[in-house]
Amino acid sequence: MSRTVLITGTSSGFGEAAVRRFASEGWNVVATMRQPDAGQTLAALENVLVTRLDVQDRESIEMAVTAGLDRFGRLDVVVNNAGYGLFGIFEGASREAIQNQFDVNLFGVMDVTRAILPHFRANRAGTIINVSSGAGVFGAPMASIYSASKFALEGFSEGLWYELHSLGIDVKLIEPGGAPSTGFVARMGAEGAAIETADDYRPFLDKIDAVYAGMGTAADPDAVEKVVGAIVEAATDGSHRLRYAPTADIQPILEARRRSSEEGYQALVRSFFVPLG
Repeated sequence: MSRTVLITGTSSGFGEAAVRRFASEGWNVVATMRQPDAGQTLAALENVLVTRLDVQDRESIEMAVTAGLDRFGRLDVVVNNAGYGLFGIFEGASREAIQNQFDVNLFGVMDVTRAILPHFRANRAGTIINVSSGAGVFGAPMASIYSASKFALEGFSEGLWYELHSLGIDVKLIEPGGAPSTGFVARMGAEGAAIETADDYRPFLDKIDAVYAGMGTAADPDAVEKVVGAIVEAATDGSHRLRYAPTADIQPILEARRRSSEEGYQALVRSFFVPLG
């Protein structure tokens, strides 16, 4: 019997690619997005149901879970992929913009998880895969709000891992680096454009923009393929492993954050952000 996965944020990027990968491997897929009309090509795939789910609309979450169960009878895996990055100077970000960042990246994940847990508990089985970020492990300039939302997602996921383990339910985290070929960067730029920046920050911004431009060229060109591969691995490897970090571009910082001393980590970060000194 085919297994079934529900994926959020499938109109582009990792989500769309994951739908295609799971479908190609014989899974039933509930491909969810805010505007289902954008998913017509996915709906044409065998055993793919495209339905509406807006992580900021709890009713739509319940309806999507119900639609998936009605169509396929069972859900085995949920991939909380929907998210975006709010990048810019913290001081210039409005309270509303920060709330929206947390509503999508954290509270939306919690609401989707809450909606699926009764089904998983009844089955004494299920896997919840949360797409985090390297920014959920280390902070960086211009990313304080985004990192805060992903740090919170990491803490939530790790704590939930313990709560659900005895029920046969696994929780897993995917920690990608940069992926310039997805729609993430475009939305990041649009959201960041609304952030006002005081003139006092201009010298800093000139320097840090140059740093990020250089770092962008080091982004893993195969990021989408690697991230989707990690999602599929997390769904199928039968392990209780919590974290998967599939892209090479952030490995040095991840290793330093988790394995070196605080002094060693800070020295490495300063080497990335030399203009800050």
